Amino acid sequence: MKKEYDLKKMKSRKNPYANRLKKQITIRLDNNTIEYFKELARETGFSYQTLINLYLKDCAENRKKLRVQWIEPSFKQQ
Repeated sequence: MKKEYDLKKMKSRKNPYANRLKKQITIRLDNNTIEYFKELARETGFSYQTLINLYLKDCAENRKKLRVQWIEPSFKQQ
């Protein structure tokens, strides 16, 4: 880089593509799920939001399907 460039005089600006990269939403998660990702965040150095995003992104890219099975409660009659 040339010495005559003075980057301190440059005006900063927001990334014009930022809105296309990610979308802010509200999601409700169980406390134990959040704590799991926060613990993982402490171990890895990534934010827990980033880890959740990476996990969900992997699920979407690999077309993972959640298998849900409802179990009927068994009531004992006396």
